[in-house]
Amino acid sequence: MILNSIFGWFSNDLAIDLGTANTLIYVKGEGIVCNEPSVVAVQKDSRGSRRVLAIGSEAKKMLGRTPGSIVAIRPLKDGVIADFEITENMLRYFIQKIHTGKTLVRPRPRIVICVPFGITAVEKRAVRESAESAGAREVYLIEEPMAAAIGAGLPITEPTGNMIVDIGGGTTEVAVISLAGVVFSRSVRVAGDKMDESIIQHIKRKYNLLIGERTAELIKITIGSAYPGNEIQTMEIKGRDLVAGVPKIIEITDEEIREALMEPVRQVVESVRIALERTPPELASDIVDKGIVLAGGGALLRNLDVLLREETGLPVTLADDPLTAVVMGAGKVLDELSLLRDVTVD
Repeated sequence: MILNSIFGWFSNDLAIDLGTANTLIYVKGEGIVCNEPSVVAVQKDSRGSRRVLAIGSEAKKMLGRTPGSIVAIRPLKDGVIADFEITENMLRYFIQKIHTGKTLVRPRPRIVICVPFGITAVEKRAVRESAESAGAREVYLIEEPMAAAIGAGLPITEPTGNMIVDIGGGTTEVAVISLAGVVFSRSVRVAGDKMDESIIQHIKRKYNLLIGERTAELIKITIGSAYPGNEIQTMEIKGRDLVAGVPKIIEITDEEIREALMEPVRQVVESVRIALERTPPELASDIVDKGIVLAGGGALLRNLDVLLREETGLPVTLADDPLTAVVMGAGKVLDELSLLRDVTVD
Protein backbone atom coordinates (compact mmCIF):
# COMPACT_ATOMS: atom_id res chain seq x y z
CA MET A 1 0.00 0.00 0.00
CA ILE A 2 2.84 2.39 0.98
CA LEU A 3 4.74 1.38 -2.17
CA ASN A 4 1.65 2.12 -4.26
CA SER A 5 1.35 5.63 -2.86
CA ILE A 6 5.09 6.28 -3.44
CA PHE A 7 4.71 5.01 -7.04
CA GLY A 8 1.75 7.37 -7.41
CA TRP A 9 4.04 10.39 -6.92
CA PHE A 10 6.42 9.31 -9.68
CA SER A 11 4.35 7.45 -12.25
CA ASN A 12 2.10 9.12 -14.78
CA ASP A 13 -1.36 7.81 -13.90
CA LEU A 14 -3.51 7.57 -17.04
CA ALA A 15 -7.18 7.64 -17.98
CA ILE A 16 -7.98 5.96 -21.29
CA ASP A 17 -11.13 6.21 -23.39
CA LEU A 18 -10.66 3.07 -25.47
CA GLY A 19 -13.18 3.88 -28.19
CA THR A 20 -14.27 2.06 -31.34
CA ALA A 21 -13.31 5.09 -33.47
CA ASN A 22 -10.71 6.97 -31.37
CA THR A 23 -8.49 6.32 -28.35
CA LEU A 24 -7.97 9.29 -26.05
CA ILE A 25 -5.48 9.33 -23.17
CA TYR A 26 -5.46 11.76 -20.24
CA VAL A 27 -2.34 12.05 -18.08
CA LYS A 28 -2.74 13.20 -14.49
CA GLY A 29 -1.42 16.75 -14.20
CA GLU A 30 -1.00 17.20 -17.97
CA GLY A 31 -4.48 16.79 -19.53
CA ILE A 32 -5.24 15.01 -22.83
CA VAL A 33 -1.94 14.00 -24.43
CA CYS A 34 -3.15 11.53 -27.06
CA ASN A 35 -6.14 11.56 -29.39
CA GLU A 36 -5.63 9.03 -32.17
CA PRO A 37 -7.86 6.78 -34.30
CA SER A 38 -8.22 3.20 -32.97
CA VAL A 39 -6.74 1.72 -36.14
CA VAL A 40 -3.75 -0.60 -36.60
CA ALA A 41 -2.14 -1.47 -39.95
CA VAL A 42 -0.88 -5.07 -40.00
CA GLN A 43 1.20 -6.96 -42.56
CA LYS A 44 0.53 -10.69 -42.96
CA ASP A 45 3.13 -13.09 -44.29
CA SER A 46 2.68 -16.47 -46.02
CA ARG A 47 2.84 -18.32 -42.67
CA GLY A 48 -0.03 -16.27 -41.29
CA SER A 49 2.02 -14.33 -38.70
CA ARG A 50 1.25 -10.62 -38.30
CA ARG A 51 3.58 -7.64 -38.02
CA VAL A 52 2.32 -4.21 -36.92
CA LEU A 53 3.28 -1.51 -39.46
CA ALA A 54 1.47 1.60 -38.21
CA ILE A 55 -0.85 2.64 -35.38
CA GLY A 56 -3.28 5.56 -34.99
CA SER A 57 -3.37 8.40 -37.54
CA GLU A 58 -0.77 6.78 -39.81
CA ALA A 59 -2.82 3.57 -39.95
CA LYS A 60 -6.11 5.43 -40.56
CA LYS A 61 -4.65 6.98 -43.73
CA MET A 62 -4.25 3.41 -45.01
CA LEU A 63 -7.92 2.40 -44.48
CA GLY A 64 -9.27 1.12 -47.82
CA ARG A 65 -5.96 1.86 -49.55
CA THR A 66 -3.80 -1.15 -48.71
CA PRO A 67 -2.40 -3.93 -50.93
CA GLY A 68 -3.41 -7.54 -50.25
CA SER A 69 -0.67 -8.30 -47.70
CA ILE A 70 -1.46 -5.24 -45.53
CA VAL A 71 -4.71 -4.87 -43.59
CA ALA A 72 -5.90 -1.81 -41.65
CA ILE A 73 -7.71 -3.26 -38.61
CA ARG A 74 -10.03 -1.66 -36.08
CA PRO A 75 -9.32 -3.89 -33.04
CA LEU A 76 -12.44 -2.68 -31.18
CA LYS A 77 -15.93 -3.43 -32.42
CA ASP A 78 -19.09 -2.00 -30.84
CA GLY A 79 -17.01 -0.63 -27.96
CA VAL A 80 -15.44 -3.98 -26.97
CA ILE A 81 -12.20 -5.74 -27.88
CA ALA A 82 -12.52 -7.85 -31.03
CA ASP A 83 -8.79 -8.51 -31.48
CA PHE A 84 -6.98 -8.98 -28.16
CA GLU A 85 -3.40 -9.11 -29.50
CA ILE A 86 -3.74 -6.01 -31.71
CA THR A 87 -5.45 -4.01 -28.92
CA GLU A 88 -2.56 -4.85 -26.59
CA ASN A 89 -0.06 -3.65 -29.24
CA MET A 90 -2.05 -0.45 -29.73
CA LEU A 91 -2.25 0.31 -25.99
CA ARG A 92 1.46 -0.41 -25.49
CA TYR A 93 2.33 1.93 -28.38
CA PHE A 94 0.21 4.80 -26.99
CA ILE A 95 1.54 4.35 -23.41
CA GLN A 96 5.16 4.26 -24.63
CA LYS A 97 4.55 7.30 -26.85
CA ILE A 98 3.39 9.28 -23.80
CA HIS A 99 6.46 8.28 -21.76
CA THR A 100 8.96 8.98 -24.57
CA GLY A 101 11.36 11.76 -23.64
CA LYS A 102 10.70 11.55 -19.87
CA THR A 103 14.09 11.72 -18.15
CA LEU A 104 13.04 10.02 -14.90
CA VAL A 105 12.67 6.25 -14.96
CA ARG A 106 9.04 5.87 -14.02
CA PRO A 107 7.26 2.87 -12.50
CA ARG A 108 4.31 1.35 -14.33
CA PRO A 109 1.25 3.65 -14.36
CA ARG A 110 -2.12 3.19 -12.72
CA ILE A 111 -4.77 3.23 -15.44
CA VAL A 112 -8.50 4.02 -15.48
CA ILE A 113 -10.18 2.63 -18.61
CA CYS A 114 -13.69 3.49 -19.81
CA VAL A 115 -15.86 0.54 -20.91
CA PRO A 116 -19.44 0.38 -22.30
CA PHE A 117 -22.21 -0.19 -19.74
CA GLY A 118 -23.29 -3.81 -19.41
CA ILE A 119 -20.28 -5.50 -21.03
CA THR A 120 -19.75 -9.12 -20.01
CA ALA A 121 -17.24 -10.37 -17.44
CA VAL A 122 -15.20 -11.91 -20.27
CA GLU A 123 -15.06 -8.58 -22.11
CA LYS A 124 -14.02 -6.79 -18.88
CA ARG A 125 -11.25 -9.33 -18.35
CA ALA A 126 -10.02 -8.79 -21.94
CA VAL A 127 -9.75 -5.01 -21.34
CA ARG A 128 -8.02 -5.50 -17.98
CA GLU A 129 -5.53 -8.05 -19.32
CA SER A 130 -4.75 -5.92 -22.40
CA ALA A 131 -3.90 -2.94 -20.16
CA GLU A 132 -1.81 -5.06 -17.76
CA SER A 133 0.12 -6.61 -20.67
CA ALA A 134 0.68 -3.13 -22.09
CA GLY A 135 2.36 -2.02 -18.83
CA ALA A 136 -0.29 -1.03 -16.26
CA ARG A 137 0.39 -1.44 -12.53
CA GLU A 138 -3.28 -1.30 -11.51
CA VAL A 139 -6.34 -1.21 -13.78
CA TYR A 140 -9.71 0.33 -12.85
CA LEU A 141 -12.74 0.11 -15.12
CA ILE A 142 -15.36 2.84 -15.23
CA GLU A 143 -18.56 2.76 -17.30
CA GLU A 144 -18.62 5.22 -20.21
CA PRO A 145 -21.95 6.94 -19.35
CA MET A 146 -20.67 7.57 -15.79
CA ALA A 147 -17.37 8.99 -17.12
CA ALA A 148 -19.26 11.12 -19.68
CA ALA A 149 -21.54 12.52 -16.96
CA ILE A 150 -18.53 13.45 -14.77
CA GLY A 151 -16.75 14.98 -17.80
CA ALA A 152 -19.86 17.00 -18.70
CA GLY A 153 -19.88 18.45 -15.17
CA LEU A 154 -23.11 16.81 -13.95
CA PRO A 155 -23.57 16.57 -10.14
CA ILE A 156 -23.52 12.75 -10.14
CA THR A 157 -22.96 12.34 -6.35
CA GLU A 158 -26.13 14.27 -5.42
CA PRO A 159 -29.55 12.60 -4.95
CA THR A 160 -30.91 14.09 -8.20
CA GLY A 161 -31.54 12.56 -11.63
CA ASN A 162 -28.98 13.27 -14.37
CA MET A 163 -29.55 11.94 -17.88
CA ILE A 164 -26.60 11.47 -20.22
CA VAL A 165 -26.64 10.21 -23.82
CA ASP A 166 -23.17 9.13 -24.96
CA ILE A 167 -23.03 8.50 -28.74
CA GLY A 168 -19.68 7.00 -29.67
CA GLY A 169 -18.37 5.12 -32.69
CA GLY A 170 -19.76 1.68 -31.89
CA THR A 171 -22.40 2.16 -29.17
CA THR A 172 -24.95 4.68 -27.93
CA GLU A 173 -25.44 4.62 -24.17
CA VAL A 174 -28.32 6.32 -22.42
CA ALA A 175 -28.06 6.46 -18.63
CA VAL A 176 -29.87 8.01 -15.68
CA ILE A 177 -27.41 8.63 -12.82
CA SER A 178 -28.03 9.51 -9.17
CA LEU A 179 -25.86 9.23 -6.02
CA ALA A 180 -22.78 8.09 -8.05
CA GLY A 181 -24.68 5.07 -9.39
CA VAL A 182 -26.45 4.16 -12.62
CA VAL A 183 -30.21 3.91 -11.92
CA PHE A 184 -31.11 2.87 -15.46
CA SER A 185 -28.97 2.39 -18.53
CA ARG A 186 -29.62 1.24 -22.05
CA SER A 187 -26.87 0.47 -24.54
CA VAL A 188 -27.54 -0.04 -28.26
CA ARG A 189 -24.91 -0.96 -30.82
CA VAL A 190 -25.96 1.86 -33.12
CA ALA A 191 -23.73 4.94 -33.32
CA GLY A 192 -21.25 6.71 -35.62
CA ASP A 193 -20.13 3.56 -37.51
CA LYS A 194 -23.73 2.54 -38.28
CA MET A 195 -24.39 6.06 -39.56
CA ASP A 196 -21.40 5.77 -41.94
CA GLU A 197 -22.68 2.36 -43.08
CA SER A 198 -26.15 3.81 -43.79
CA ILE A 199 -24.58 6.55 -45.95
CA ILE A 200 -22.53 3.96 -47.93
CA GLN A 201 -25.65 1.84 -48.55
CA HIS A 202 -27.76 4.87 -49.56
CA ILE A 203 -25.18 6.12 -52.13
CA LYS A 204 -24.83 2.57 -53.47
CA ARG A 205 -28.62 2.11 -53.86
CA LYS A 206 -29.43 5.52 -55.30
CA TYR A 207 -26.40 6.23 -57.51
CA ASN A 208 -24.80 2.78 -58.05
CA LEU A 209 -21.66 4.39 -56.62
CA LEU A 210 -19.37 2.63 -54.16
CA ILE A 211 -17.65 4.82 -51.56
CA GLY A 212 -15.32 3.91 -48.67
CA GLU A 213 -15.64 4.36 -44.88
CA ARG A 214 -13.48 7.50 -44.82
CA THR A 215 -15.61 9.20 -47.51
CA ALA A 216 -18.83 8.25 -45.67
CA GLU A 217 -17.46 9.73 -42.44
CA LEU A 218 -16.46 12.93 -44.25
CA ILE A 219 -20.00 13.23 -45.73
CA LYS A 220 -21.54 12.75 -42.24
CA ILE A 221 -19.27 15.41 -40.70
CA THR A 222 -19.64 17.91 -43.56
CA ILE A 223 -23.35 17.84 -44.48
CA GLY A 224 -24.93 15.20 -42.22
CA SER A 225 -27.84 16.33 -40.03
CA ALA A 226 -30.69 14.88 -37.98
CA TYR A 227 -33.20 17.71 -38.47
CA PRO A 228 -33.75 20.20 -41.34
CA GLY A 229 -31.73 23.42 -41.08
CA ASN A 230 -32.24 26.83 -42.67
CA GLU A 231 -30.26 26.26 -45.86
CA ILE A 232 -29.63 23.40 -48.29
CA GLN A 233 -26.07 22.13 -48.34
CA THR A 234 -24.40 20.18 -51.14
CA MET A 235 -21.16 18.25 -51.50
CA GLU A 236 -19.21 16.61 -54.31
CA ILE A 237 -18.12 13.03 -53.65
CA LYS A 238 -15.93 10.58 -55.55
CA GLY A 239 -16.36 6.83 -55.79
CA ARG A 240 -16.45 3.88 -58.16
CA ASP A 241 -19.38 3.54 -60.57
CA LEU A 242 -20.69 -0.02 -60.09
CA VAL A 243 -22.21 -0.13 -63.60
CA ALA A 244 -19.39 1.31 -65.73
CA GLY A 245 -16.64 0.24 -63.29
CA VAL A 246 -14.85 3.59 -63.52
CA PRO A 247 -14.26 6.39 -60.95
CA LYS A 248 -17.01 9.02 -60.92
CA ILE A 249 -17.94 12.31 -59.19
CA ILE A 250 -21.50 13.11 -58.08
CA GLU A 251 -23.16 15.89 -56.08
CA ILE A 252 -25.32 15.07 -53.05
CA THR A 253 -27.50 17.21 -50.75
CA ASP A 254 -27.90 17.29 -46.98
CA GLU A 255 -31.58 16.30 -47.38
CA GLU A 256 -30.79 12.89 -48.86
CA ILE A 257 -28.07 12.25 -46.27
CA ARG A 258 -30.61 13.09 -43.55
CA GLU A 259 -32.90 10.50 -45.15
CA ALA A 260 -30.03 7.95 -45.18
CA LEU A 261 -29.34 8.59 -41.47
CA MET A 262 -33.02 8.33 -40.50
CA GLU A 263 -32.86 4.69 -39.34
CA PRO A 264 -29.82 4.87 -36.98
CA VAL A 265 -30.95 8.28 -35.64
CA ARG A 266 -34.45 6.89 -34.99
CA GLN A 267 -32.92 4.04 -32.93
CA VAL A 268 -30.98 6.56 -30.81
CA VAL A 269 -34.18 8.59 -30.20
CA GLU A 270 -36.07 5.38 -29.34
CA SER A 271 -33.41 4.44 -26.74
CA VAL A 272 -33.80 7.84 -25.09
CA ARG A 273 -37.59 7.43 -25.05
CA ILE A 274 -37.34 3.95 -23.45
CA ALA A 275 -34.93 5.28 -20.79
CA LEU A 276 -37.36 8.10 -19.96
CA GLU A 277 -40.25 5.62 -19.68
CA ARG A 278 -38.31 3.47 -17.19
CA THR A 279 -36.93 6.26 -15.03
CA PRO A 280 -38.40 6.42 -11.47
CA PRO A 281 -40.88 9.35 -11.16
CA GLU A 282 -38.82 11.39 -8.65
CA LEU A 283 -35.77 11.28 -10.92
CA ALA A 284 -37.95 11.94 -13.99
CA SER A 285 -39.09 15.21 -12.39
CA ASP A 286 -35.40 16.25 -12.04
CA ILE A 287 -34.80 15.47 -15.73
CA VAL A 288 -37.76 17.70 -16.70
CA ASP A 289 -35.91 20.62 -15.02
CA LYS A 290 -32.32 19.78 -15.95
CA GLY A 291 -32.89 18.10 -19.31
CA ILE A 292 -30.70 15.69 -21.27
CA VAL A 293 -26.96 16.11 -21.87
CA LEU A 294 -25.36 14.76 -25.07
CA ALA A 295 -21.74 13.57 -25.23
CA GLY A 296 -19.54 11.54 -27.59
CA GLY A 297 -18.50 12.22 -31.20
CA GLY A 298 -21.92 11.18 -32.57
CA ALA A 299 -23.54 14.01 -30.57
CA LEU A 300 -21.86 16.43 -32.99
CA LEU A 301 -24.26 15.37 -35.76
CA ARG A 302 -25.90 18.65 -36.73
CA ASN A 303 -29.33 19.37 -35.18
CA LEU A 304 -29.46 16.07 -33.25
CA ASP A 305 -30.18 18.11 -30.11
CA VAL A 306 -33.04 19.89 -31.97
CA LEU A 307 -34.57 16.54 -32.99
CA LEU A 308 -34.37 15.14 -29.44
CA ARG A 309 -35.93 18.34 -28.10
CA GLU A 310 -38.82 17.97 -30.59
CA GLU A 311 -39.32 14.27 -29.78
CA THR A 312 -39.12 14.45 -25.97
CA GLY A 313 -40.22 18.01 -25.18
CA LEU A 314 -37.26 18.29 -22.77
CA PRO A 315 -34.30 20.70 -22.77
CA VAL A 316 -31.31 19.10 -24.56
CA THR A 317 -27.76 20.45 -24.26
CA LEU A 318 -24.40 19.40 -25.66
CA ALA A 319 -21.46 18.79 -23.30
CA ASP A 320 -18.79 21.54 -23.60
CA ASP A 321 -16.56 19.23 -25.65
CA PRO A 322 -18.55 16.08 -26.53
CA LEU A 323 -15.53 14.29 -28.04
CA THR A 324 -13.45 14.47 -24.86
CA ALA A 325 -16.19 14.31 -22.19
CA VAL A 326 -15.60 10.60 -21.43
CA VAL A 327 -11.82 10.79 -21.03
CA MET A 328 -12.04 14.08 -19.07
CA GLY A 329 -14.49 12.40 -16.67
CA ALA A 330 -12.14 9.45 -16.20
CA GLY A 331 -9.29 11.94 -15.67
CA LYS A 332 -11.23 13.75 -12.91
CA VAL A 333 -11.78 10.40 -11.20
CA LEU A 334 -7.97 9.90 -11.05
CA ASP A 335 -7.73 13.00 -8.83
CA GLU A 336 -10.48 11.90 -6.42
CA LEU A 337 -9.77 8.48 -4.94
CA SER A 338 -13.03 8.39 -2.94
CA LEU A 339 -15.00 8.92 -6.19
CA LEU A 340 -12.84 6.31 -7.95
CA ARG A 341 -13.92 3.70 -5.38
CA ASP A 342 -17.60 4.64 -5.84
CA VAL A 343 -17.72 4.54 -9.66
CA THR A 344 -15.37 1.70 -10.69
CA VAL A 345 -16.87 -1.66 -11.72
CA ASP A 346 -15.54 -5.11 -10.80
